[in-house]
Amino acid sequence: MRQIHKRIHEEGTRAIIVALSIAIIVVVGLNLLWPHQTFWHVMVYVAFAIVFFLVVRFFRVPITRKTTILDNAVISPADGIISADEVVMEDEYFHEKRRKLSIFMSIYNVHINFFPFDGTVTYYKYHPGKYLVAFKPKSSVDNEHNSIAIQDHQGREVLVRQIAGFVARRIVCDLEPGDASVVGEEFGMIRFGSRVDVFLPLDAEVDVHIGQVVRAKTSVLAMFKVES
Repeated sequence: MRQIHKRIHEEGTRAIIVALSIAIIVVVGLNLLWPHQTFWHVMVYVAFAIVFFLVVRFFRVPITRKTTILDNAVISPADGIISADEVVMEDEYFHEKRRKLSIFMSIYNVHINFFPFDGTVTYYKYHPGKYLVAFKPKSSVDNEHNSIAIQDHQGREVLVRQIAGFVARRIVCDLEPGDASVVGEEFGMIRFGSRVDVFLPLDAEVDVHIGQVVRAKTSVLAMFKVES
């Protein structure tokens, strides 16, 4: 996916236009029916202004955010809070136990996802599914999701899974195996509340804890084991 060099992501264009159109229709209709300004008119104006602000803010692009460049590091692919840190059996791609970190993204977070390290995309698959609340454990496999495996030049692989949530109904990603992974560059986004799971090697040294707030492109999730 090409890098977006705008303050508002192109995926937000339709949502912003729809939100603005609804606000204009409601405000104009309200004033045609009840032209005398009241307290309730002001409340409607304020409510729609807040909604419009949140929609625009949701699609913001962190263009001034600097990427952390660190050898052997796995950088967070998403903004959010660490909601899970556990060893699980990863049955889709690795078919072995992996350390899974889950990043829960609220509607207030940047929802663009970024590559966690330099390498190559070795696997990509889209899975249709349900829209359970994203912080529930079963949403990792039951919800609509994308699975992306990335391998670095030393052969170390990580699986990143974009998971749609109860509100999120669109995962954006157009990767293919063989595409280059460049740390800090965009590879997709999930619209509205959602989750990103990162499946690490068991010997990776995790650098975060449950409840910690992380930022895409900057927060170090873990360090790969360095072979002596």
